[in-house]
Amino acid sequence: MQVTELAAEGLKRAFTVVVPAADIAAARDQRLTSLAKDIRLPGFRPGKVPMGVVKQRYGSAIMGEVLEEQVQSATKNVVDERGLRPAMQPKVELVNFAEGADLEFKIELEQLPEIPLPDFSTIELEKPVAKVGDEEVTKALEGIAARNRDLEDVTEARPAATGDVVVTDFVGRLVEAGENLLNLGEPGNISVFSHGSVAEKPSLEVVGSGSENGAAWAEVKLKGDYSGNGQLGLLLVPQREFPARSGESFLAEGAYSLTGGAWPAGASLVFDMVERDASLRVLRNNQTPLEEPGAESRSFSAQVKLEGGDEVVIAAPILRVMIKEAASVELTLRLQGLRVARQDGAGKLSEPFPGGSGSDMPVEIGGSGFIPGFAEGLEGIQIGETRHVDVTFPPEYGAAELAGKPARFELTAKALKKPAQAQLDDAFAKKLGLESLDELKKRIGESLQGEYDQLSRLNVKRKLLDALSSQASFEVPQSMVEMEFAQIWQRVEADMKAGRLDEEDKGKDEEALKADYRAIAERRIRLGLLLSEIGRSNNIQVSNDELSRAMRTEAQRYPGQERQVLEFFQKNPQAIENLRAPLFEEKVVDFMLELAKVTEKDVPAAELSAEPQA
Repeated sequence: MQVTELAAEGLKRAFTVVVPAADIAAARDQRLTSLAKDIRLPGFRPGKVPMGVVKQRYGSAIMGEVLEEQVQSATKNVVDERGLRPAMQPKVELVNFAEGADLEFKIELEQLPEIPLPDFSTIELEKPVAKVGDEEVTKALEGIAARNRDLEDVTEARPAATGDVVVTDFVGRLVEAGENLLNLGEPGNISVFSHGSVAEKPSLEVVGSGSENGAAWAEVKLKGDYSGNGQLGLLLVPQREFPARSGESFLAEGAYSLTGGAWPAGASLVFDMVERDASLRVLRNNQTPLEEPGAESRSFSAQVKLEGGDEVVIAAPILRVMIKEAASVELTLRLQGLRVARQDGAGKLSEPFPGGSGSDMPVEIGGSGFIPGFAEGLEGIQIGETRHVDVTFPPEYGAAELAGKPARFELTAKALKKPAQAQLDDAFAKKLGLESLDELKKRIGESLQGEYDQLSRLNVKRKLLDALSSQASFEVPQSMVEMEFAQIWQRVEADMKAGRLDEEDKGKDEEALKADYRAIAERRIRLGLLLSEIGRSNNIQVSNDELSRAMRTEAQRYPGQERQVLEFFQKNPQAIENLRAPLFEEKVVDFMLELAKVTEKDVPAAELSAEPQA
């Protein structure tokens, strides 16, 4: 075998390997001879099949296996003989092979760097610690009492108030859209205006329009210089307004995204339905704040009821870019599927949708866990009263057929209850399975202290990793960085699509976001390699008993399925390795904290979860 080194730059290595044709032929013939002893073919006695017949029937398959074995064996020899430690599986590229010719292939790899170990005794850390006080135990106890309180009937005749529980029957129906009063497919149907300090009249250009999946779309480019406290407005109908009257209801919905330029700092996007009289005087604004546009499409839905009085004769749908700070605005918005539909009275209602009806449902006024506006809509209701509550399902709602759509619920109040005052005594503790109130308080204190201790450890661990990161400057394999970045970016893209980006990431363009998260990926890889080297150098290992305890702990998270979870781990070694990695990391962290200079500092519990100061 002939090996030629092609590249040795940084951590990258590249080789060409040539395996003589004679070696390949010998390996193939040996495999064929062994096979001939065992195969059975019609017309031949066992072990007496002529070699020519064996080659004809099995030669190609055997050659494929031999080539794969030769490549794997040669690659291993190249790595082992040179003492290389590949960061990832070497990349192998076949250069040349033909029957009777030498096998030539190329190996490319990145090796793990030489990692200098830090002097742990020079690392000084401050560990915040907190002790549980009587006040925290009392607050937690009151919370437990609130979650376990009984309900009692409200005996006096009064409307439901916040904190009350209404027992209700309800039926939900979707509000179906009427005829769309907009037409984005025609560029002339959009015009621009501005308010506030602007150097020159803002420009508007419809750079594209059409239809996609049955929904009209338009891309609008806006440009203007503002000194602050201004706005750009997009009128979405060609005649500026359409006839309307007070009391009418409209459904506005659609999607939008930022396809060019940058969103002005501090700016906001608002959909507004403006009510005007015959002289075009503004009588009332009906504004719905929208999420800041991003690269991913965002949808909105709003029900608007005109309530400007008898003088209302027209309404105008406007998309407003509200500008609070001085800015040079240059951006392109893509508007898709925008529609403003006049409703008949309250809007045409669908048949009751599946899962939208119920009986004797307890609903806490102001409570959580319901569609926004559902529980709040029952405030003030009386027993026996039937009420309509209009809501809009959130865009991220679990049922796709309901997500982002307006609905109307018809609710009838059957009973009104209020939480009974819980008596914090031994009887209450026994309801929770404990012997006395003192034992309950003790358990609460122990649980809270466990949470505080965990937060304290997380805090000092972050400080330790920051200290290690500041000292570590060795080169890292870019292939590992790219793989880590790809996993991170996949999650970021999902968050962008769902509108879950962190506040500090909103407003950044994709290039800036990628640079930030690639730096995070590189830091993670560098720290991971450093921790691994510290563990290897100090013979830190995860025992089988520790792994078994971790598997049992994981299985306990799935009551009733413990046996299946344990069987899954037994059949999937990679799943066990996924448990081993965090155990190994924690043991390495424990090792370093024992050697570092750690000083404890008493702090209020609220400071335990604060980010460590640089």
